[in-house]
Amino acid sequence: MSSTSTRRRYAVVGAGHRAGMFVRGLLENHADEAEIVAWVEPNPVRAAVHEAHVADVVGGTRPLYAPADLERAITEQQVDRVVVTSIDNTHAEMVSRALRAGVDVVVEKPIAASAAEARQIADAVAATGRDVTMTFNYRYSPRNSALREVIASGEIGRVLSVHFDWALDTVHGADYFRRWHREKVNNGGLLVHKSSHHFDLVNWWIDDVPARVFATGGRRFYGDDAAHAHGYEPTDGENALRAQGVDPWELDVDGDEYLGKLYGPEARAHDGYVRNRSVFDAGITTEDTLGLVVEYVGGAMLTYSLTASAPWEGYRVVVNGSRGRAELEVVERGSVVFGDGKAVLDPSFTEAFAEDEVRPTGERLIVQKHWERAQEREIVAVGAGGHGGGDALLLSDVFHGRDESDPLGRAAGFLDGLRASGVGYAGNLSLETGDPVRLADLGLGIDLA
Repeated sequence: MSSTSTRRRYAVVGAGHRAGMFVRGLLENHADEAEIVAWVEPNPVRAAVHEAHVADVVGGTRPLYAPADLERAITEQQVDRVVVTSIDNTHAEMVSRALRAGVDVVVEKPIAASAAEARQIADAVAATGRDVTMTFNYRYSPRNSALREVIASGEIGRVLSVHFDWALDTVHGADYFRRWHREKVNNGGLLVHKSSHHFDLVNWWIDDVPARVFATGGRRFYGDDAAHAHGYEPTDGENALRAQGVDPWELDVDGDEYLGKLYGPEARAHDGYVRNRSVFDAGITTEDTLGLVVEYVGGAMLTYSLTASAPWEGYRVVVNGSRGRAELEVVERGSVVFGDGKAVLDPSFTEAFAEDEVRPTGERLIVQKHWERAQEREIVAVGAGGHGGGDALLLSDVFHGRDESDPLGRAAGFLDGLRASGVGYAGNLSLETGDPVRLADLGLGIDLA
């Protein structure tokens, strides 16, 4: 199904916060090659927020369709491609229906919330031959690309092991427990929703396929039966903030102009969705503290940890090879402080590492080969925008077309999505059974190798 326009015609499925990056990309850098022609969203208020933005830039109006009418939207608006940014447990249905309706799909991570749902998409891809593009924007961050270059060059030899520690702070990490992510049925938990980004990075960095997973962990901090139920005591900093009338665990949705439009009283009146629930509520089922061991087909091993209640945000990666070692350290937010009643970046932190600084913001890549001194490698930003300009590169691949000449192979497809989320699906099953789980036993309907 294709229009006669020289620009690709897009329908956006899901008009929450996640849609914003794609809407901006289509309006700004890719307006000459793509246009939004329809919204597919159950909440008309949220759809109207994005529609108003598009109308301000390009004029006209774009119709709104209910999710049940996706196929009608594709036919009536002569849609060429669909962008799916709805909640994770709707991906399988919306992606597979769009494929069977005759269009290609761009989908936010994760590809699906469970192995059974991922199988639906695999079956639709096999039946239609249509294309699925995954949006793994972390691949495009200059720091992550720099580590990929080091590994691919062979200077540290064959990869033997990877140690990957990811810390989400009490702004970002806590937010998963305020919103729909708090219920694991909606997204497969953080092992699928968040960690699929991280598993994809490792798969891509070492150019290998995950084979077997053992996982451990659970809720250790959030929920009514985690930290607060086991003698949690507020820190001096938290008490000081409360004395100023600031609740560090609350997100002021209605006080934020953008979030207030998407999730404020008018939007809540349509579907009852509360964007800012207490992180210490009963009924939270998503784990906040997780650890994995992953074995790869090529013999490498990954040890991985995720903490969603850290006082700082960032990650550390160590790659051990047969000829040396690479270490990447990234501090995205050195601490959580408050200004004007909300979390902000501590202005005392600098943009680069120095010997007398403790956990500033910044990034550092160290490479050390056997019998040689360690060397710090330069990480070159590619421009403005999220992830050091990486988001702009991702959107170029998504909307302009994959750069087949890219030596780093950053564009990600359907199989990459299955490999990354598959680690999460196997991890969840391992959490349930206490046993290691082979990805080949998940019933994904496709050979991941």
